[in-house]
Amino acid sequence: MILAGEGLAELHTHLGGSVASDILWSIAHEQGIALPVKDYWEFDALVTVSDPQGVQGLDALDQIYHWTEVIQSSPIAVERSVHGAIGGAYRSQGITTLELRFNPMKRNRGGERDLDHIILAAIRGVDRASIEYPQVRAGLILMMDRTFDVRLNEIIVEKAVRWASRGIVGVDIAGPRPGGGRYDYTQIEPMVELAREAGLGVTIHVGEEGGDVGREEIGEVVERLRPDRIGHGILAATDPQVMAAIRALGIVLEICPTSNLLTKALQDVEAVRQTIRTFVEHDVPFTVATDGPEMMRTHLRDELELLLRIGALDEDELREANARGHAAAFRRPVALLA
Repeated sequence: MILAGEGLAELHTHLGGSVASDILWSIAHEQGIALPVKDYWEFDALVTVSDPQGVQGLDALDQIYHWTEVIQSSPIAVERSVHGAIGGAYRSQGITTLELRFNPMKRNRGGERDLDHIILAAIRGVDRASIEYPQVRAGLILMMDRTFDVRLNEIIVEKAVRWASRGIVGVDIAGPRPGGGRYDYTQIEPMVELAREAGLGVTIHVGEEGGDVGREEIGEVVERLRPDRIGHGILAATDPQVMAAIRALGIVLEICPTSNLLTKALQDVEAVRQTIRTFVEHDVPFTVATDGPEMMRTHLRDELELLLRIGALDEDELREANARGHAAAFRRPVALLA
């Protein structure tokens, strides 16, 4: 087994994609959620990328996330999901550094649930898991959304700052582009600075897809936001100037190979290999992640083995990428309660 005996680092995984279908199925029934299907296997197909050919882009993937967010829209569901994701990551993959990201506003039933209760439930999930799995250094990243107005995104960052002392370790932004056009990342610059001043890490979803628009966005993010990490960022491989800036700033890319294949951000394994090798040749720092192991029907060791099999990385390079993941984590060493 690849990197046998070594603890793995998983920095890019969404809470909605990290919980096993059987757990989501039980949570949905416990809460009396009206599901569009009545058979478990139909449900499994609903909340995962079940077609091996993938989905037709990020908008289609967002529809799958919608159901996991609905099911996780209560404090009890969020706590159970976080606890289950951390335990599952350690038991299945030997992951010892894990950061889970989620948007609390997509889990409060349109304002019916209090955001602080949702966030505290996630924190309780981490606390419970830290007792059962003290080997795991786990943290939570709160996500803004590109479909939200400025004030809503401000609230999310304010909440992240408020609960930074309790296990919220960073902020992010993701979601579909409103109207499909280029997203103006400069509008979140004040929120990013607020998070940074509070000691939170900053990672930004950008450069995953979108052609020229995506390339312009990643250039803007690197220049204006200067995040610690970038979620995906694969379009940087087509722009030597952007790669040089990423390298100079020490920004770490969070690469999710299978996810990029399933969303067709990368067309085939040769495109994966070329992208990874380009980053290696240009000394662009990156780590390997899943994006959501249960939803993508993959796991972190599967990703590492894929990269080894297709010649994207050798074992030493895989080990280096994993070590970089541990080093680039926002989560500080866990201090267990006495």
